[in-house]
Amino acid sequence: MSDNNYSKNNEPRVRKTFRDDIHQVKIKDDFSGEYEELKEYFLTEDRKEQLKLMSRFKKIYIIPWWLLKSLYFRLTPFRRLLLILGIILLIISSPSNSDSNTQFTTLLSGLTFLFIIALELKDKLLAKTELEEGRAVQKALMPEANPDVAGWDIWLYTKPANDVGGDLLDFLKLSENKICISVGDVAGKGLSAALLMAKLQSTIRAIVPDYNSLMELGERINRIFCRDSLPKLFASLVYIELDITSGNIKMLNAGHLPPLIIRNDVIEKLKKTSPALGLIPDAIFNEQTADIHSGEYLIIYSDGLTEALDEEGNFFEEKKLMELLSKNSNLSSENLGEKILAEISAFIGKAKTYDDLTIAIIKRIAV
Repeated sequence: MSDNNYSKNNEPRVRKTFRDDIHQVKIKDDFSGEYEELKEYFLTEDRKEQLKLMSRFKKIYIIPWWLLKSLYFRLTPFRRLLLILGIILLIISSPSNSDSNTQFTTLLSGLTFLFIIALELKDKLLAKTELEEGRAVQKALMPEANPDVAGWDIWLYTKPANDVGGDLLDFLKLSENKICISVGDVAGKGLSAALLMAKLQSTIRAIVPDYNSLMELGERINRIFCRDSLPKLFASLVYIELDITSGNIKMLNAGHLPPLIIRNDVIEKLKKTSPALGLIPDAIFNEQTADIHSGEYLIIYSDGLTEALDEEGNFFEEKKLMELLSKNSNLSSENLGEKILAEISAFIGKAKTYDDLTIAIIKRIAV
């Protein structure tokens, strides 16, 4: 193989990989990042609140104990017994005693811990493989980034916070003169949100051709979502139908962030007129209309943009987005989108991303 880290029999070369790891790893930054992720995953919200009231000295021994305790209860019963056995073997093996029995006990303790780690790693890799397959399916369902629509410059972008995401982004050509774009956000993260997103996408695609009224379309989508979704889960949705000849847009906004129209360097915020999907089975949905003229934009985005967090826990916020759009209202849709992504990336820095990010930018380039 061409990869220098692999031998002829396709096995990784341990020494070469080890040397590469030494050069690539930044001990302080990597340890700090991994430790923060452990706390984020294993500690409950109550524990995190308690830590805010503790002194730095107390945190030094409290946090490892809480992490170990949480890890213990998340193991299977068999692995919990192995962990206890490993700890007992470690305690009874005295460092000052060098006889063969003590050395064997120490070795057995280490092998027990290693076996537990191997079992946990196996579970993680299996889950990761399944998530990667799910991500591949999600990508296959996503529209191309730059749909070819005469007289229009369209850029579509979505990025999940984890392996799979709960944001909806879809593009569909309804006729020679009409297209539709959907942007949504299913509550929650991970696999459950991704499955509901796929269900919502397939529902919209299946029933859109049967409805001329967006009010009736919204009511139908909502009834199906209420019927098929999990309790207390909901989704926001912006669905637009664009007449590419006239520039007229019909829009349904079900609890989503208001889309923006940029015209003559002025940003107009459209209204949020209907409840989110899944909250009220018999909810009433309203249709809005707008016209997009040459050089004007329609921008739809998810809360992963304005609620992006920096390393200090501050939100990116709508104000920064408005300022960015005001200064760059003469770019192509893709260049404007890339400008937004660069600004978000610089703002986040090394902070972990917690929410999916989706942006749709539609610009009219001909009268």
